[in-house]
Amino acid sequence: MLTQQFHEASELAKKRFEYDDFAAIQDGKLTLKRYDKIALPPSVAVLQKVINSRLPLIRIEQLLMEVDQLTSFSQHFTSVQGHQSRPPQFYKTLLAALISQATNLGVVSMSASVKDTTVDMLRHVLNDFVREETLIAANAEIVNRHHELPLSALHGTGTLSSSDAQRFGIRASSLLASYYPRYYGYYDKAIGIYTHVSDQSSVFSTKVISCNPREALYVLDGLLENNTILKIREHTTDTHGYTEIIFALCHLLGFYFMPRIRDLKDQQLYRVDRFADYGVFTPLLTKTADLGIVEEQWEEMIRVALSLKQRTAPAHVVVQRLTNSFPSDRLSKAFTNLGRIIKTQYILRYLTDLELRQTVQLQLNKGEYRHRLPRRIFFADQGEFTTGDYEEIMNKASCLSLVSNAVLYWNTLKINEIVDSLKSQGEVINKEDLAHISLLPFRHVIPNGTYFIDDM
Repeated sequence: MLTQQFHEASELAKKRFEYDDFAAIQDGKLTLKRYDKIALPPSVAVLQKVINSRLPLIRIEQLLMEVDQLTSFSQHFTSVQGHQSRPPQFYKTLLAALISQATNLGVVSMSASVKDTTVDMLRHVLNDFVREETLIAANAEIVNRHHELPLSALHGTGTLSSSDAQRFGIRASSLLASYYPRYYGYYDKAIGIYTHVSDQSSVFSTKVISCNPREALYVLDGLLENNTILKIREHTTDTHGYTEIIFALCHLLGFYFMPRIRDLKDQQLYRVDRFADYGVFTPLLTKTADLGIVEEQWEEMIRVALSLKQRTAPAHVVVQRLTNSFPSDRLSKAFTNLGRIIKTQYILRYLTDLELRQTVQLQLNKGEYRHRLPRRIFFADQGEFTTGDYEEIMNKASCLSLVSNAVLYWNTLKINEIVDSLKSQGEVINKEDLAHISLLPFRHVIPNGTYFIDDM
């Protein structure tokens, strides 16, 4: 089966190769002749500018209230004790608590910014109502309701996603903190917030990670722990999110993995048949994957995949063990050799499929552009974590994703209203332009100042 699939993929790539000018093979070596540039028509930039100028200013607490009226996400914040009644002024305190975490203000500063709200009230709500379980449920509610909006469907079907880490400075001592000289020099430490973003720009998974290990460890966690209605089938990352083991596991789990790999021309490619003629690609396929060990370990590999689907162990733990045990462990070698086959098939397609390359680029652009919104919201203490406690850091990161999704939902509704208004005035707006409009402008959202000015 693997051999047949590989030969079919290579045959298709050979047919496409002569019609695609992305890459060339000279003297047996792969060279990239150009990089694809996604040129958007000028009308997209004009429409985006008009939309941004018409989005009304709104305070973050008012935005959350309006989104909650439409989605009822707040209903998911139940007491840890189940039967406990909600305290007085619960709703106002809940929103204030969510904002205190998402903006990094903390409960002390938030209590000073909200009338009739004390530090004890905020801490009580955070301890008993705002926890990982309720945050995941509330966030899924917003993502699900956003998926149902007509404008969301123009941006994607909810079957494609990407994942990437965003780094934040940290001042406190933490096991997750590590030096990250590229952005924070040699004296300051940072941590990463690893998010999975759909093609509709919604965040369906958030995890706090260290900057030291390769991001590929955490790719499967978000895909397998997705509890939204989004049916993710394709996933992309940048180079840090890929390994050959991830290629293999995604294949077994039913995800089509399509990373953007840096230094593509230097990648080692593999064949499945040492004596087969792969045409123009023959000089590139210089090594042969070991199908024998894949066949030998196949049943055990299926068991690992099933255990991941059933969530019997965190995916990043399984990936870490497989990675660390290579090459001495035969199961790890089997996953690696399967990954080599799948990776080679993917690269052959990537080299010859313009639509695939643009899909990958557009989705990664969405994820990278979204990073600007959390920076806007997470403003207090120069956008740096001041605690080293994992649960508190995770709580802030999850609140940040929830508020970001609330902004996305509110924006999508307002942008749809603006577009309808423009059309009623005789403007011609095509769906192709709308599909490239960002749903995440943020300068109209006011995240700081005094909250709940109009007393509830």
